[in-house]
Amino acid sequence: MRYMVRVLVKFKAGVADPQGRTILAALHSLGYEGVRDVRAGKLFELVVEGTDEDAVRSRVEEMCGRLLANPVLEDYEVSVLRALAGEGR
Repeated sequence: MRYMVRVLVKFKAGVADPQGRTILAALHSLGYEGVRDVRAGKLFELVVEGTDEDAVRSRVEEMCGRLLANPVLEDYEVSVLRALAGEGR
């Protein structure tokens, strides 16, 4: 079975986020002074084959630890959204 999975990767609390700081400065220059902080991240959408949600989640968490995220600097959240029942990309 195929599953749609989303992975959100972002810097851990306390780790500098230069892209977030740049976006914050740009928002302020555009007049959005009420924005106090911006944290940028990465979003991955994957279609993964597996026997069940737990197997898919485990496999994607392994992918995060090996490639999609830097576990020293970044945290990640894995969300198995739905089974695709014959759909695919």
